[in-house]
Amino acid sequence: MTSATPSHPVTPNRALIVAGVAGAIVLAVIVVALYAFFFGGGAAAFGHWMHATAIGTFVRYLLESLLLLVCVLLSTAALIYAERKIWGSIQLRRGPNVVGPWGVLQPFADFFKFILKEPIIPAGANKGVFVLAPLVSVTLAFAAWAVIPANDGWAIADINVGVLYLFAISSLGVYGVIMAGWASNSKYPLMSALRVAAQMVSYEVSIGFVIVTVLLCAGSLNLTDIVRAQDTRFGLLGWYWLPLLPMFVIFFISALAETNRPPFDLAEAESELVAGYMVEYSASLFLLQYLTELVAILTMSAMTTVFFLGGWLSPLPFPPFTWVPGIVWFLIKGWCVAFMFSFVKAFVPRYRYDQLMRLGWKVFLPISLFMVVLVAGVLEATGWGFHH
Repeated sequence: MTSATPSHPVTPNRALIVAGVAGAIVLAVIVVALYAFFFGGGAAAFGHWMHATAIGTFVRYLLESLLLLVCVLLSTAALIYAERKIWGSIQLRRGPNVVGPWGVLQPFADFFKFILKEPIIPAGANKGVFVLAPLVSVTLAFAAWAVIPANDGWAIADINVGVLYLFAISSLGVYGVIMAGWASNSKYPLMSALRVAAQMVSYEVSIGFVIVTVLLCAGSLNLTDIVRAQDTRFGLLGWYWLPLLPMFVIFFISALAETNRPPFDLAEAESELVAGYMVEYSASLFLLQYLTELVAILTMSAMTTVFFLGGWLSPLPFPPFTWVPGIVWFLIKGWCVAFMFSFVKAFVPRYRYDQLMRLGWKVFLPISLFMVVLVAGVLEATGWGFHH
């Protein structure tokens, strides 16, 4: 296998047809919803229609999903801008400062650059799997947000097994990377995909045990209930970051490895793997792969906020802090975690792959196992947690 095979451009006609059909369906649903709103009795009747009928429920879920999609996409643009400014500040550079005021439109300029460029597929690649891989990855990345509550009652699907849903989505995410590495028909993407598979599986074990300790304290698999369990009179001292501090540290470091972020970006180590499993991708297909990584960072930041930082709860449980809407506190906490992701990338040197695997299996796994036993023993002996 080689990456030096002849290439040819993708024919965009089929993609344009699919996009046009999808756009027509969405437009038709919006038209039906607006018709029901304006001619069906106003806001009250429209709200009842969206909750009482099957079609209305479908429209409600569709509109909520579209709103969530727009918010996450805008957040990824903000993350790109923030990361480049953070790295520039640490390295005594300006960062983006040309496109738009203070350079805030630079992510959108990059977006249009990727969209307008011509996508290229290597002639020796498996074309179907090659195109499908980034679609699978980005779909799974966005799907995780369906169960994350940004405020009390603000989850699209507030299911009782939300944690298991997140486990399933994160486990499936590795398939998009493996598909991309194998379909590229090149040894470098394939080696990178194998690294990612081993890395993600290894650190998912540690993340799993960390979340088990949180579940033991909260007594529920529902993400909303986990946040509510942290609502105590002690404020931020009652959140799980303090009693489960070792697990909080392990979760944050494992999240860096799970999202292939420095210092654990061995899947994209330029010195030996060129650019990893994305090396053969270009234009819009590369944009989807890059978008997957950014959404994964936001997802891990949101999960850290929910599991350890009290979600939408105010840090001090009395006015004027309780007057601030919960969504504001959620965003502040989530962006602080995302800032730490970017900060680590700016100054921590890259690990070797053997160091990466040793950290996961010989350090984090024994510590997390011990903490599960310790937390369970303490809760059983004292009656704390959800038993109280």
